[in-house]
Amino acid sequence: MNNKNRLDQSVVRHQYRVVAGHRLFYREAGDPSAPTIVLLHGYPTSSNMFRHLIPLLAREHHVIAPDMLGFGLSDAPPVEEFTYAFDALAELTDDLLTDLGLRRYAIYVQDYGAPIGWRLALRRPDAITAIVTQNGNAYDEGFVPEFWQPVLDYQRDANPTTESALRVALSIEAIRWQYLHGVGDPSLVDPETWIHDHALVSRPGNDLVQLALFRDYAANVVMYPRVHEYFRASQVPLLAVWGANDEIFGPAGAEAFRTDLADAEIHLLDGGHFLLESALHDVAAHILAFLRRAVQPAG
Repeated sequence: MNNKNRLDQSVVRHQYRVVAGHRLFYREAGDPSAPTIVLLHGYPTSSNMFRHLIPLLAREHHVIAPDMLGFGLSDAPPVEEFTYAFDALAELTDDLLTDLGLRRYAIYVQDYGAPIGWRLALRRPDAITAIVTQNGNAYDEGFVPEFWQPVLDYQRDANPTTESALRVALSIEAIRWQYLHGVGDPSLVDPETWIHDHALVSRPGNDLVQLALFRDYAANVVMYPRVHEYFRASQVPLLAVWGANDEIFGPAGAEAFRTDLADAEIHLLDGGHFLLESALHDVAAHILAFLRRAVQPAG
């Protein structure tokens, strides 16, 4: 592939697809005949978190980055019209990928993207060629107790007091903290990230969407033993590239992948939860090198 074609492949297309009656937004780049990697975002963001990573990966890979229902530019039906749960979000994602004709792909998971990615792997283990996890947890060891206690309290007893404590997470201050904590040089992080995310979380009715997913997160932890069994049985190639200063999913969560995947490649980088904002090129270099070994690249 010549340099001009490589450059052309980095162009990002912004598209919509109606899936099960819901309009889902996704970003796409790269040669569709190249190996595919699906980028799965976390809370409270969207495929916007991958806006700078996509062109870098697309020079060698076909890249798909969807917005989950209720996030980003995808539809966000009220809780009265859709039962928000990680099972449901994973099913919509699976339907989207099937509708796009994708049968084999790597996944990049972060935060909420991890339990969605694990469900995809459990549903279609033969579809997953490799896993990149960036502060995307699959083990109890990854949870930082101080952060998660209000979530646990709400899951155990959803009442006005525990709900009020969790509603703080929807504030612009809390979202800004997610982006800046653990980052040595905060000037590297674009303020539009937390302003953009807060605006979308603040849409009428979206607070109840997010509260429903906070409550349903307990189902992800219950699923972990099945995920570990999948790891052991498949020995899927896995790269953990992790913000070592994350106070949501700590570095023990990265190291834990070696419990079931002895050959897991683990890199702890100086950064926080949204590592792409401050260490984009380091993360991209690790991903591309890993995928070159694990998955046949384009060209």
